[in-house]
Amino acid sequence: MNTGNDRHAAGAAPSYGPLSGCMALVTGASSGIGAAAAVALARQGADLALVARRTERLEDLAATVRKEGRSGVVLTADLRDTAQARRCVEDAVEQCGRLDVLVNNAGFVVPGKVEESDPEGWERMLDLNVRAVLHTSQQALPHLLRTASDGPRGVADVVNVSSVAGRLVRPGNGVYSATKHAVGAMSEAMRQEVTARGVRVGLVEPGMVATELTTDSAIAAAGRGMPRESWLHPEDIARAIAFMVTQPSHAAVNEIMVRPTAQEH
Repeated sequence: MNTGNDRHAAGAAPSYGPLSGCMALVTGASSGIGAAAAVALARQGADLALVARRTERLEDLAATVRKEGRSGVVLTADLRDTAQARRCVEDAVEQCGRLDVLVNNAGFVVPGKVEESDPEGWERMLDLNVRAVLHTSQQALPHLLRTASDGPRGVADVVNVSSVAGRLVRPGNGVYSATKHAVGAMSEAMRQEVTARGVRVGLVEPGMVATELTTDSAIAAAGRGMPRESWLHPEDIARAIAFMVTQPSHAAVNEIMVRPTAQEH
């Protein structure tokens, strides 16, 4: 795993906000929802640990975060590898000194009917959409529980990015839907396990979002005729994530579904 540290730029104005003094780790941060979430959290005052495979993209994002007056630690990792998924949490805490927010955003989709699709695609979805979320969450929980107990906010947060597909199953999307159903189930179980100790667990379920993942024609077909210009933007989901984690400590927003206005299902 490669790491890089992008601290405050000289003369950059510090950001203040409800997450001032906090550190947030965002997976899948090199593009789309993850990148937008990182910027949104920086604007709320958080410093960032940015995790993905594409180092150059992360470095560019860290520069954007720096313009917001925050610091960005770059952690290059393939979260399909269990050791790397767990290590990125420890690297983030080691370099930043704390962990207040974990955003499990990294994900992958390969559309296809069960009888026709490639099992290698299933494995990649299971590794990234389910196993990586479990491993990063488990590794992060001791740090988050410590923050909730000792930190000034009196609370810490896990946000798992799922999908409308975690609620609605359609032909040709069964394995992906299964992984997102799993994320929903484990999010609720984890919420019940740690909420009394001050760690909030939230689930965000986007509808059709214009990202790199949805450029595939088969995935775009899930839009069912909606023009792409009517789809959500990554920033729409980032606002939902920021809303979740900036609530006062006594309020937990456990689930948000965000769909394009034009999306019926």
